[in-house]
Amino acid sequence: MRIGIDTGGTFTDFVLLTPDRMRVYKVLSTPHNPGEAILKGLRECHALEERLDIIHGSTVATNALLERKGAKLALLTTRGFEDLLQIGRQTRRELYNIMVEKRAPLIPRELCFGVPERTLYNGDVVEGVDLSAVDRIIEELKREGVQSVAICFLHSYVNPANEEAACRRLQQHNLYTSVSHRVLREYREFERCSTTAINAYVAPLMERYLTSLEEQLRGGRLRIMQSNGGCISSQSAREEPVRTILSGPAGGVVGAGEVAALAGYDRIISFDMGGTSTDVCLCDRGIMTTTESTISDLPLKMPIIDIHTVGAGGGSIAYIDEGGALRVGPQSAGADPGPLCYGKGEEVTVTDANLVLGRLDPDRFLGGKMKLYPERTHEAMGRFASRLGMDINQLAEGIIKVADANMERAIRVISVERGYDPRDFVLFSFGGAGGMHACSLAQKLRIPAVIVPKNAGVLSALGMLLSDTIKDYSQSILKKSDEVPSSELNRLFKPMLETAHRDLLNEGFAQRKIELLQYLDVRYVGQSYEITVPYTPHYQEEFNKLHLKLYSYSDEKRPTEIVNLRVKAIGMTDKPTLAEREPKGEDPAQARIDRRKMVFDGEVYQSDVYIRQKLEAGNIIQGPALIIDYESTSVVPPSFTCQVDRYENLIIALNKK
Repeated sequence: MRIGIDTGGTFTDFVLLTPDRMRVYKVLSTPHNPGEAILKGLRECHALEERLDIIHGSTVATNALLERKGAKLALLTTRGFEDLLQIGRQTRRELYNIMVEKRAPLIPRELCFGVPERTLYNGDVVEGVDLSAVDRIIEELKREGVQSVAICFLHSYVNPANEEAACRRLQQHNLYTSVSHRVLREYREFERCSTTAINAYVAPLMERYLTSLEEQLRGGRLRIMQSNGGCISSQSAREEPVRTILSGPAGGVVGAGEVAALAGYDRIISFDMGGTSTDVCLCDRGIMTTTESTISDLPLKMPIIDIHTVGAGGGSIAYIDEGGALRVGPQSAGADPGPLCYGKGEEVTVTDANLVLGRLDPDRFLGGKMKLYPERTHEAMGRFASRLGMDINQLAEGIIKVADANMERAIRVISVERGYDPRDFVLFSFGGAGGMHACSLAQKLRIPAVIVPKNAGVLSALGMLLSDTIKDYSQSILKKSDEVPSSELNRLFKPMLETAHRDLLNEGFAQRKIELLQYLDVRYVGQSYEITVPYTPHYQEEFNKLHLKLYSYSDEKRPTEIVNLRVKAIGMTDKPTLAEREPKGEDPAQARIDRRKMVFDGEVYQSDVYIRQKLEAGNIIQGPALIIDYESTSVVPPSFTCQVDRYENLIIALNKK
């Protein structure tokens, strides 16, 4: 049995796949130990008796980094560079803020140690590592109770001999080590050091988590979703947990891309609204990745899907700020205590506002498995509304509008601010709360249509089952293009390709299932940052075209240089087939089960309620309407029409005037 598992801040989602059927399931997350919710869900699905092949989107590394609850960490670096993480870059994100507070690095200055050693830019070792100095540092690390060590020596991406020597000495004393040339074999020592430090910071926690989980899975195969849209073995995730920082959201984007392509859409804005946060990603004829990102104010230089996250979800807490204005998020009620309507929470949330407005059915939440308490919500929101001098419906709509504004800004960041017109895309909405907000956002941004896929509330878990194993390799060379003929590039690529091929064979992939892709990071001589292009005989022409597209100019006469070589190794997995249905007719009467009051813009509407599982391809629903699935709810507002396509997606669009 193959299972995709996505651990979110509020719910843990399961997609269980056997040769003859696909099942979905949700349980409340257990943030103190994510493995508890996973094992609870597997037991309730009677899956632990099976031999399991699991792909897991883990938040362990993410939460450890965001909450600064990782290992006690030290840094070994080249003598004279002990202040590297404290100094960082000279960029000022808040240019006019003279009181800006810079968040502390992961490693305090007193635990950054300089080691006598030196490797030149060309790889020549002019001073071997002083192992006696390393021994003295090890004694200091033991006294300080250090649990993990990051090693980042100057120019180790060219020649790692000194790093390897220091690493071997540390490992003799059973200290966990993260070595920069293994994590990121690229120049720019600050980003390389920061990425290595993140890896060392979360690795011991990830090691304990995965070991415990595998022991309880009784021999099943466990793979972990990466931030780049592929999965890796649990052993690789132990060694490089930094690659899993955006694990769960990446699965959602992969799922969105696959399902949208089947439906005939190749330009989408994925909109994943869960209980704690919202993740948005623009996909322009393919998933877009970046190697330059920042997580919790820390530079992370890894290939990751270009996802933008905001603290707006179903559990986002509404409050009144010091100026008397209504605010929503980023604080979340999470799974425990959860929203008011879950029965334990004490804070008003977005979910509570949707319940008051009639956009959630308290009797059918999670297929009726989870009871909601609307009376608690109405009582608390009544008190909240009186403080603002408004009625309960006005407050609920205000909360929704503030949350929508936060999410609208996030979509503008990845589209308008990068030169993309949202009107050229469709909004692909998923996550447990996405379907209740998508149409409002589409209307504000003039996006022509919303797609809500089947099993929208667990699409991230499904996306993990649709993902391949992907391993990324890079090597800085920093050579002018005219100095590196194709024969030399092929020679430099050869060891990278051999390593990539061997790694996938070791993970059990047959030769016919392995694909190796080659890329170059290219820039004009004198530029600071580069563009990644496929390695072909015409890569310079491709670079000029892409430079023109991104920056509106190019200069074919200007010399270029190659900064990095990249290899993407893909181990192709067998993917589930999504069923296609023949259209049955426009009338959705077989799925209509009820009518209920819903509030839109201060007006109360009697709205039809439909069960999603009973809808058929070709059905058309006029808004206002509520469409209830086991794991999510979709709202069709007034003046919108919803049509069910061949893959049972809901295609929702504003009626043309």
